[in-house]
Amino acid sequence: MTTTETDPVVAETVRRDDREHVFHSWSAQRGRDPLAVADAEGSWFTDLDGRRYLDLASQLVFTNIGHRHPRVVAAIKEQADRLCTLAPAFANDRRGEAARLIAGHAPGGLDRVFFTSGGAEANENAIRMARLHTGRHKILTAYRSYHGATGGAITLTGDPRRWPSEPGIPGVVRFFGPYPYRSAFGASSEAEECERALAHLEEVVTLEGPQSIAAVLIEPVVGTNGILVPPPGYLAGVRELCDRHGILLIADEVMAGFGRCGEWFAVDHWGVVPDLVTFAKGVNSGYVPLGGVILSPEVAETFAERPYPGGLTYSGHPLACAAAVACIRVMEDEGLIERARDLGERVLAPGLAALADRHRSIGEVRGLGCFWALELVADRGTRRPLVPFNASGPAAAPVTAVLKSALDEGVFLFGHFNRVHVLPPLNISEDDLRFGLEVLDRALAGADRHAG
Repeated sequence: MTTTETDPVVAETVRRDDREHVFHSWSAQRGRDPLAVADAEGSWFTDLDGRRYLDLASQLVFTNIGHRHPRVVAAIKEQADRLCTLAPAFANDRRGEAARLIAGHAPGGLDRVFFTSGGAEANENAIRMARLHTGRHKILTAYRSYHGATGGAITLTGDPRRWPSEPGIPGVVRFFGPYPYRSAFGASSEAEECERALAHLEEVVTLEGPQSIAAVLIEPVVGTNGILVPPPGYLAGVRELCDRHGILLIADEVMAGFGRCGEWFAVDHWGVVPDLVTFAKGVNSGYVPLGGVILSPEVAETFAERPYPGGLTYSGHPLACAAAVACIRVMEDEGLIERARDLGERVLAPGLAALADRHRSIGEVRGLGCFWALELVADRGTRRPLVPFNASGPAAAPVTAVLKSALDEGVFLFGHFNRVHVLPPLNISEDDLRFGLEVLDRALAGADRHAG
């Protein structure tokens, strides 16, 4: 880890302002002491003490082209020089071009884009569209899911982050998605898991009344809740079930989309076309907040003569759309979709498998592209998690210690419950990625001490 000189007075001012005036998300406020970041470039960021860190979390899984890519920075500056902002009712060159480029890479046939400021708003509007299109009210979502923290999106979320916000919006029903390592269905193979998970979902549809269900909302590859890659045939089975009952399929690609899984959208791995796709994060690498919903022609036609009763002040913000246009062009020109796939197959899959061979605390390695997780266990035989479900504070120490150990060596990682996620920028250098895996290797020694 290298360091550069910084001004200690500036560093202390930043920390004091944050401590005294910033209210942080998902946190108890007293005692917070976040890492204060000064700048970033490529796959690295630098704190106010001059220490550099390799970003193997892509921040919150959004810097898909790394930090401060010069082409995107230039596009934002050029846009700001001539038009900083514009109300959604107007047409604008960058807004239209961004929509055209997004639609051009979307799963077959989806060709209209409704812009939002982020992923939670995208999911809120997607379920509104589904309900208005079908005239039905129920939305099915998975227990192991995260769809955002706004009022409706947090209800759609299945994991414990929704608990303090309940009761939420009506009409949300949950089901178990496939998770072969911890099968809810007693499956002993991926094929059994697929068959039984689909049978379970069909039973939920039957018991809830298909005529009342507007949509099934899924993360094609579950993100924060485990990087759960569906078994072959599962997404196609969900698509068939939805078609049979006139239910819309909504793919939440906020985290998995725009190259993260080695395809433009994760559903492309299985050739499944949803009715609605939600996106954010990687569409412009988070340089300016942007999200949206991509609509099928059939859903869009519902609002051809009937006004869509929704909108946002910053829908299609010119600076955000300019960043999206430049980011998508960078992905195309630099072959980053193919690069993510290659890094996953050639570096991450074998590299993480080698870690599993060396560390008894690793129960399973899962992922594809630049989207991976290590599931940490106290006992490989029983698969008991290294920390309890939804653990925090001292109970979560065996995993937080791994993250801290890596950070002390200059590598920033993403952790959730009993997992460590490896989520590098798609254009990370191979040397940097291998360095990150070496640091993770050393950090996992602490987890091994808690594993039998």
